[in-house]
Amino acid sequence: MKLFYSPNACSLAPHIVLRELGIPFELIKVDLQQHLTVLGDDFYQLNSKGQVPLLQLNDESFLSEGSVISQFLVDQAGRKDLLPEINTPQRYQVLAWMNFIASEIHKAYTPFFHDSYADQRKAVFSSILNKHYRWIDQQLAEQHYLTGPDFTIADIYLFVVTRWAAFIELDLTDCIHLTKFMQRVANRETVKNAIAVEAA
Repeated sequence: MKLFYSPNACSLAPHIVLRELGIPFELIKVDLQQHLTVLGDDFYQLNSKGQVPLLQLNDESFLSEGSVISQFLVDQAGRKDLLPEINTPQRYQVLAWMNFIASEIHKAYTPFFHDSYADQRKAVFSSILNKHYRWIDQQLAEQHYLTGPDFTIADIYLFVVTRWAAFIELDLTDCIHLTKFMQRVANRETVKNAIAVEAA
């Protein structure tokens, strides 16, 4: 399989998932400003949305949307720790977190990566993010990960988007449990390896 990615983008999440699963894959870097792959291909020809991540499967078909890619990969590998099996409440707890992170956290960062948004609007989204992160911090007060003791794809997704807080100078130092969570995830070998490869 091939994973099309851009450094520091949300594509880091399925990249980490692939490493957690030990699945052989090829990384292909995409310049999102030029919309060209490192091989010189027009990325719009591969994904008309022009967004990463994009996963090319062994049958040459494509799958987009990071949270869906992560679910697909884990289901294919049968890793019940990263995503519990279908028709169990535990699975839908993980998916509920995936949906919350996508709709309330991930998208709230959007204004900070577009110059067209005014500072006043960015301030509003900073407030929204702070509110959500304070709530998440409370959920992590008595457990290592979002749904309990097991590390899941939801934890990977939260880690990846929360790394953006430093880029936009969002102060999360008061979120003690979230800070410990971020360090806990950052210490995983798969995470360190994925970040190092993308930074090279």
